[in-house]
Amino acid sequence: MTGFWAELPPGRVANLVGVSSEAVALALEPLPADAPAVLTCHAMGTRLSVHGAVAAVLDQMERAALDLYPAWLPGAEAIDGPGGAGVHAVRALATAKASATPHFGPFLADLATRSIGGRSGSERFSAEVRAAGLARVVADSFDRSHVALLMQVDGQLPAPAERAIVAGSEWLAHHGRLVVWLTGADLWANDRVPSVLVRLPEQVASLVDADATEAIRTPESATLRYPAVAGRPHPASKAEQTLEVALAATSWATGRIWNQTFQTDQLTNPIRVDLMWQAEKCAVEIDGAEHRGVLHYEADRRRDVQLQLAGFNVLRFTNAQTLADIGAVLSQIEQLITLRRLREDGHAR
Repeated sequence: MTGFWAELPPGRVANLVGVSSEAVALALEPLPADAPAVLTCHAMGTRLSVHGAVAAVLDQMERAALDLYPAWLPGAEAIDGPGGAGVHAVRALATAKASATPHFGPFLADLATRSIGGRSGSERFSAEVRAAGLARVVADSFDRSHVALLMQVDGQLPAPAERAIVAGSEWLAHHGRLVVWLTGADLWANDRVPSVLVRLPEQVASLVDADATEAIRTPESATLRYPAVAGRPHPASKAEQTLEVALAATSWATGRIWNQTFQTDQLTNPIRVDLMWQAEKCAVEIDGAEHRGVLHYEADRRRDVQLQLAGFNVLRFTNAQTLADIGAVLSQIEQLITLRRLREDGHAR
């Protein structure tokens, strides 16, 4: 699978053959240095018009962009609050960035303002402006040149629905300078979308079971997903955000790092760990509903073994568990951190 994305430039739609979006997303986790930023979603509603379906995707991209702030606006980390001074400061910062980049200044300034204050919609901008602006913002969040929209198409669609999805994808690719990857179904009703055979890397291909390759369908899996930003709790994870707030109020949680890529040794593949205390060799994973999918579940077990062989203890909590009983989650993490520190102190003596 190495570098297949280089053959699919921005502004194009392609049908990835023989793979599901779940498998492709796993193969791109952690995101390779030369790959685009990847947004994963299910196909736009087949009962919507092309216009309505595109608008639904843009709305989800906008929510992602708002949540990713300030990753796409360097310098904004120090600006606090939605008050007048904060609004003026982020607008000035966004305007300055736009003057030196391809960003459209009014759109970027509006998005920055709404990121720290009210989040009412951006009706003043056309769909074309939103598509281009949001794609640039998401790409900037991950320091990438462009964005790939990885879209799962479930089953064999009726010809009108397939044509609507293809037309909407082509619109997004053209106006947002995205590359759109359609997976999960053969597109038989049109000949405009090229098919690309993707060969999965061995560590992912070995997970794929021909009889069960799809994730369990849940409301959460139907939303647009995107990678975490290194060094921060995932912006879309209420559980990670809640845990960080709780950890920040403790004295023992120093040394933690969020969503960093880690390689246990030179012979193993790098992995991304939700939360880690590297000195204490403690890893904490916060699992959403997508981790109940067949491929995710098996990949998680292999990641845990890889970390354990490198001397790490691994704790796993679900989103629901973290949100329902943060005290218990904190207590278990503290017990592990304390135990590892005492053990290290004993060895030091």
